[in-house]
Amino acid sequence: MYLCSMIEISLVIATYNRAAELMLALESVAAQSLEARRWECVVVDNNSKDATRERVEAFVRDHAEQNFRYVFEPEQGLSAARNAGIRASCGAIVAFIDDDERIVEDFLAAYVELFESRKEAMAAGGRIIAEYPAGRPRWMSRYAEQPIANPMDFGPRVRLFPKGRIPGGGNMAIRREVLDRVGLFDTSLGRTGRRLIGGEESDLFERMASVGIVLYYVPRAVMYHIIPEAKLTKEYFTRLSFNTGVSQRRRAELRGRLVGLYVGEVVKWCATLVLCLVHRPEQSRYLLLMRREISRGIYAAESGS
Repeated sequence: MYLCSMIEISLVIATYNRAAELMLALESVAAQSLEARRWECVVVDNNSKDATRERVEAFVRDHAEQNFRYVFEPEQGLSAARNAGIRASCGAIVAFIDDDERIVEDFLAAYVELFESRKEAMAAGGRIIAEYPAGRPRWMSRYAEQPIANPMDFGPRVRLFPKGRIPGGGNMAIRREVLDRVGLFDTSLGRTGRRLIGGEESDLFERMASVGIVLYYVPRAVMYHIIPEAKLTKEYFTRLSFNTGVSQRRRAELRGRLVGLYVGEVVKWCATLVLCLVHRPEQSRYLLLMRREISRGIYAAESGS
């Protein structure tokens, strides 16, 4: 049993029915360069029905020299699972990745170095590189790629996040004192089972911005987001886009910004039509599909359907 008082950074991984993919993520965590006594990894099983528990517990036994821990969270939903991981963790810094990713060996060290060297840094995010084992489809433009893979690269140096951008949910780190101040993830937002509702990270970072917390970009904290062929189908892209609209509607209602949401959607439609003029036909079709489904999600949420 390790001592919580020695843990500097806690890595939380929420998982749901992805036992095989999770093992790849955990192997990358086990290869971290940061001394094992300084970090822990809390795996939150969000009511999985596959062999997640058995495989994680075996992994914990096989890596007894490191600080891996299994936690079960019966309340379905990514936000609930992440919150359970925060509560179960020890570190003054809490980092997050997802179960379909792998991280470089200096991932945790890069975050610890940032927070040690910049006392004003309260939250941060790292570089995200999309991986396509089945190949990147021809219909994918960088705009259509954003909701699927959320690639992120703002250069080789530590810097403030660009205005209007926030860390990806699968590659972020936050001082615990910030979470104590602004609260945890909103469980009315975020994915639940196969439902692709999101927005929980945007909501959290918006609360941080409201109290003056700025975000740092950490280029050495590299995460590879592995995109399987199942996430490159038209059906998945349609569902994802629709639920993006539902998520935007919910956040707008929470913040009293419905008029701004409607105006913004009109502007985005205009921008999409312009983009279609400079993209290949198959890319343009998916840009229009994305915009249509996001709009449909916004208004479906309004009607309660």
